[in-house]
This record gives sequence, structure tokens and C-alpha cells, in this order.
Amino acid sequence: MQLSNQRYTIQGVDVLTIADEFGLPLYVYDADKIIEKIGLLRAAFAGVNLRIKYAAKALTNVSILKLMRQQGVEMDSVSVNEARIGVLAGFEPRQIMFTPSGVSFDEIREAIDMGLQLNVDSLSLLEWVGQNYGDRVPVSIRINPHISEGGNIKISTGHADSKFGISILQRSDIKSIVDRYQISVTGLHIHTGSDFKNANAFLKGADVLFELASDYPDLTFIDFGSGFKVAYKEGDHVTDVAELGKQVSAAFLKFCQQYGRDLELWFEPGKFLVSESGHLLVKTNIVKENPTRTFVAVDSGLNHLIRPMMYDSYHDIKNISNPGGEEKTYNVVGYICETDTFATDRSLPEVRPEDVLSFENAGAYGFSMSSNYNARLRPAEVLVYDGKPHLIRQRETFEDLLRGQVDVDIFNQQEIVNA
Repeated sequence: MQLSNQRYTIQGVDVLTIADEFGLPLYVYDADKIIEKIGLLRAAFAGVNLRIKYAAKALTNVSILKLMRQQGVEMDSVSVNEARIGVLAGFEPRQIMFTPSGVSFDEIREAIDMGLQLNVDSLSLLEWVGQNYGDRVPVSIRINPHISEGGNIKISTGHADSKFGISILQRSDIKSIVDRYQISVTGLHIHTGSDFKNANAFLKGADVLFELASDYPDLTFIDFGSGFKVAYKEGDHVTDVAELGKQVSAAFLKFCQQYGRDLELWFEPGKFLVSESGHLLVKTNIVKENPTRTFVAVDSGLNHLIRPMMYDSYHDIKNISNPGGEEKTYNVVGYICETDTFATDRSLPEVRPEDVLSFENAGAYGFSMSSNYNARLRPAEVLVYDGKPHLIRQRETFEDLLRGQVDVDIFNQQEIVNA
């Protein structure tokens, strides 16, 4: 989003015009920013056989998936339904990695029948695959390396107490099951969390996987997951992707030489690709001045963007309607009957009722984690592509809230009981 002559624009399109055309609240995504991020990642790993698997859980809209496919990016899914949406977007099942976490064996069977690449993250699942499929279904194995890097423990997945992956301490157990059933292991996978500032976490994970690779002579890829840190506010430290690419590529090429052949290097970025592309536009309902605080209440809440409440995450806020206003301090809150505070003591250009605000970095885990709490409707989604805004999801209606509910008649014949 660019500010010029007191007007915010996306690809030259006035943001207030987008708000007027599609209504509020509204998720708006900038396709150019997504394409830029894909290019940065490719450039950083230009010296290796790179395959990018977009983590679709970050933003699962079918049009976003089509954009990824158009750009030569493949897909990572954590549910069969995500994979189904990917197939509708044009992905071949073999292009979709399926990384389940504690799902039923019925879902695993469905994923295998679809032809997805199965990523096994527990010994019990590995045993089940061996018992039911033997060597007929190639798998990758997700390893928990017992590495704790990054800041927020809520988004760290590689520490010893994490539910994700098979502990590296169970290396011999993995090998025993694989040998017993002659399971075909074609890949090794690691994902240690998010918000890594440098290459250290990836290099530590690489050491674990490179050592483990000696157990499996038929690998075709090594998957390092993701965890690239993006900026949420001015001055934020971000992952130096170019330096990361240089260090990890060198280590990977050295490993391939020792392994005896070239493998593919996979990454599964989600937030890195879509976070900065997204803007949640909201309308100011009221400005409420208390003796100790001034609250800005907007027509959204944790039902649309739960990250600030769930992860204490910071999202920059822009006053789209009054960017040149006098700076004042506010608490920005939602309309949900819970404590749904987006920002505390935030300095913003003066906010007035009806002003349009934008929560930045809303592309990842915004709409995809939204809900109908308080019987509120989910917003519409718009993708700005080639200088034009396109509606890619309709705003929900009251009828959508009732869809699936069954109004049974068991109460109709009973008398009303007076309280």
C-alpha cells in the first residue's frame, strides 16, 4: 500500500474506492506483493534445485492458490479439504504435500487415494502406513529436531515438547519400522516454527536432517519447512533471505555431494508469501473517550483477525481516511463481546467515526482463522491483480449462518414454561 498526496493506493487503485465498491469490513490482497516475495525466495536459492510449496493454511482462497500455481509454486496442505481446494485450483495431487497432525487414519487413507505426497509425523502413523501399504506408498518423514529458535513459543514447533514431528531421539525406532515394512522414504522434513531472524535455525535443522539422511539411500528431497520473519512494524528485524539462501544453499550442495547425487530443496512458506500482501479494511463505529483511555471501536473483531488476541501479534494500523490528521493515542478494539483489543496505546492520525482503518500484514492467518462468533458474518475478500480489484469471496449473509442448522419440531407441541 502506497501513500501519495494523502491517498492510499494499491497498484494505483484508491483504497477508499475499493472500500466503497465492496463494502466493509473487507480483506484486500495485493497480488504484486505475493509475486515479489516468490521472486525474492527464488533469487535467494538460485544455485539449488528449489521447489516452493505454499503453506495453504495461511490463506486458502482458491484464487490465491491459482495465483501461486500460475507463478510455478506448488502446495503444502494440512487437511484433505485444503488439498481438495488445491485440486480445484489446478494443482496435480502429486504437487501437494500432505502434512497431517493427529488426524484420523480415514483421512490419511483418503489422502493416499488422492495421490498426495504423505508427510508422516508420528511413529504410530508410520507403523499404520507400513501395515496397510508396505512399500507401495512413498513417504517423507517429519522430524522434531529439538531446536528452539525464534521468539514466541506459541509459534515454535521444533522444541522437545512440541506435538509436531517424530523426535530425533526416536531415530532407531523410525528406521526399525521402515525396515520392517520396507517403506519407501523419499524425503525428510523439518519445520521448527516461525520468525527466525537468521540462518541459524535452518542450519541446525540441516545438520539433523543431513545426518539422518544416511539411513535412507533413496531420498529425492529435503524439506526445510519455513519460518522466515516478516516486518510487522517500522524497524522490525526481518530474515535476510539472500544471506539465508547463500548459507543454506552452500550447506545443501555440500550435503548433496556427500550423499552422491543432487536432491531437491523444498521450502513451505506461508506467512512469508502472503502476510504483507493483506490489508483488513474496517470502519470506525465510535470513538469513545474515557477518563484514562480513548477507544476506537471498529466493525470487526477477533472473529475476523484473531492473531493479536491469540498470539499477542502486532499489526500496524493506518487511518486511510485521514492520513494527515493530528497524531493521537488510542486503544483500537473490536465489536465482539470479549476483550478483542487490536492495539493498545497506539499513535494514529486523528480517528473520527466512519473513518476507514487498515490493519496491515493481514494476509496470513487472517481470514483463514476467522469465525462466526457472536453470529457475526465473515467479510468479503478482494484480490488486486494487474491494477484492478477482483472479488474473490462474497461477503457472508444471514442465511450462511443458518446453513446446516436443523430447526426440529420437538418443541412446537410443548407449552411455554413461565419463568
